[in-house]
Amino acid sequence: METAPSLTEELEVYWAELGPGLTTGAADDDPSGVITYTQAGATYGLQLIWTALYMYPFMSVVQEMCARIGIVSGRGLAANIRRHYKPYVLYGVTALLFFANTLNIAADLGAMAASMRLLAPQFTANVFVVFFAVLSLLLQIFIPYGTYAKYLKYLSLVLLSYVAVALAVGLDWKVVLYHTFVPSMTFSPDQLLLLCAILGTTISPYLFFWQTSQEVEEEILHGETSVRKRQKSTTPEEIHSMRTDVWSGMAFSELTTFFIFAACAGTLYAHGVTTVATADQAALALKSFGDFAFLFFSLGIIGTGMLAVPVLAGSTAYAMAESFGWRYGLYRKWHQATAFYGVIIVSMLLGIVANFMQLDPIKGLIYAAAVNGMIAPVVLYFVVKLSSDKRLMHDYVSGRAARFLGWATVYGMAFSGAAAIWAMFA
Repeated sequence: METAPSLTEELEVYWAELGPGLTTGAADDDPSGVITYTQAGATYGLQLIWTALYMYPFMSVVQEMCARIGIVSGRGLAANIRRHYKPYVLYGVTALLFFANTLNIAADLGAMAASMRLLAPQFTANVFVVFFAVLSLLLQIFIPYGTYAKYLKYLSLVLLSYVAVALAVGLDWKVVLYHTFVPSMTFSPDQLLLLCAILGTTISPYLFFWQTSQEVEEEILHGETSVRKRQKSTTPEEIHSMRTDVWSGMAFSELTTFFIFAACAGTLYAHGVTTVATADQAALALKSFGDFAFLFFSLGIIGTGMLAVPVLAGSTAYAMAESFGWRYGLYRKWHQATAFYGVIIVSMLLGIVANFMQLDPIKGLIYAAAVNGMIAPVVLYFVVKLSSDKRLMHDYVSGRAARFLGWATVYGMAFSGAAAIWAMFA
């Protein structure tokens, strides 16, 4: 008679199922996201914390669509757009992605450097910008994909630092939960712009490309080296495992968002610190609530940056390589995909240059998130169309409920982007 598996064994199986979905969800809470949520919590208190709950099903459905496309088609998102739409459409989408990702990389590197200076003030910010960019490049270029994927998976646990901050500062959780379930807004131009930034940093275009390509990389890692092999190997069990991974990863992401909102609303906003101008200002403001909160906030920005910057550069490289038919993939050696890795290097160099030109890290992060919010509907349109195409997806086409949520996300993001453009000129 077989004995039931222990809790430890069940957790081990569950952890083994987690992969691209978990790392994608964790990368979603990059420094751009952290500072955007911090600014929202500092400026409006708990008023916008409801977004952490209500965005969860939408972002999960979108990322599941991306994962389905990668698993079933055996190709990345850009490669599928290339096969089913006019070339100028793909080139336009790729150009928008490159612009948004480069801005995001620059801002993330700047925020990481500012946070690191708090811990090692004897060095200049530019030194840390170069250090983090080079370290990220070395990890992507010289570490085998299997090892690199494990590094990203375990690095995602750094997000728990924000949970620790929220639990350490003493919040009225009844009030927090009330605002979580009961939405409220003022519809002022500033709040509309910030809401677009929240949506853009949560449902981000680079995550669509990364999720799809990472599902392909995972299949290649398991020996399915040709597109035909990958297409034939799809099983209901694989789709079920992917759903567990994606929905868990997005839950982890939004739970982190919730705790960042709560911590900053209960500390910064409650004590009159309503404008966060720099990353180090946000961390120093939390220092008055204890060295623990200060240290974990700073380490959180650095850790999430180390997770997100490679994802940003990698998603750009996947999109460009698939658009122009280059060899690509982190599983390949440098000499096997020089153009692919070249895009990653150029992205990093542009991020360094932007910081040397004195880019304001916080403004850069907020505007990067807002730009993502404006670009997302364009890319989302193709995600929903492709995942709903029975000729491409066969028996694994997205269901009716998923398509409804997918189109609702497209229209919601489009409306948010239009409102943000109006807010900029209001």
